[in-house]
Amino acid sequence: MDAARRGVLTRDQVRRLDRLATEELGLPGIVLMESAGRAAAEALARAVAGGELPTRCARPSVLVLCGPGNNGGDGYVIARHLACAGWPVRLGEAHGGRDPSPDAAVFRGVTRAMDLRHHPIPDAAAWRDLEPSLAEVEILVDALLGTGCRGEVRGPLAGVMAACGAWAAKEARAVVAVDSPSGLDVDTGCAAAETLAAALTLTFVASKPGFEEAAAWTGPVRVLSIGTPPSLEERVRGE
Repeated sequence: MDAARRGVLTRDQVRRLDRLATEELGLPGIVLMESAGRAAAEALARAVAGGELPTRCARPSVLVLCGPGNNGGDGYVIARHLACAGWPVRLGEAHGGRDPSPDAAVFRGVTRAMDLRHHPIPDAAAWRDLEPSLAEVEILVDALLGTGCRGEVRGPLAGVMAACGAWAAKEARAVVAVDSPSGLDVDTGCAAAETLAAALTLTFVASKPGFEEAAAWTGPVRVLSIGTPPSLEERVRGE
């Protein structure tokens, strides 16, 4: 269910809320990740059904791009729920040589046990090699960097994002951002050169301060609940 908009939370406030949810409420991080991914999968399905993301069929082919952090973990959860609902789903893994976070690794293992197709994307060349097989893909789910991004993107991931963004624009594919478009600083609204422009952003708990200035990058923003109580959110805002 979409959460009512109750103001904004900065990057640090979101991290604080996650810590309090774990330490004081006893909600493990993996539970928050499952809640976020499921909410995002449901919101994406509603956007397709409502014509917000025009597609050729009711269950379009999706490529979920996962980074190594918790945003990538959300992506693995999204992929699982879409696949269970009958959507054709593939996963692109742009981990930059890093291992997934512990929680993300759990959900990565689940998608592998489901025999979903996984494509390693270590650099831009690997993305370009993958492009010929993407003719049926209509939606790219961006679960690469999330709200933790600030400043310019470094290393091979910058090339992957630039190549992916160019392909999506050329082929008119819809990009759906998970929590925030990768490359966007959610506090300032400043976008790195490689930022992936989204047709829709599915953000968690609250909107972010930089989104208003970055509407050209975020597209419409949907605020989704991950099961944290409003009282905890208000406490974090007041600290």
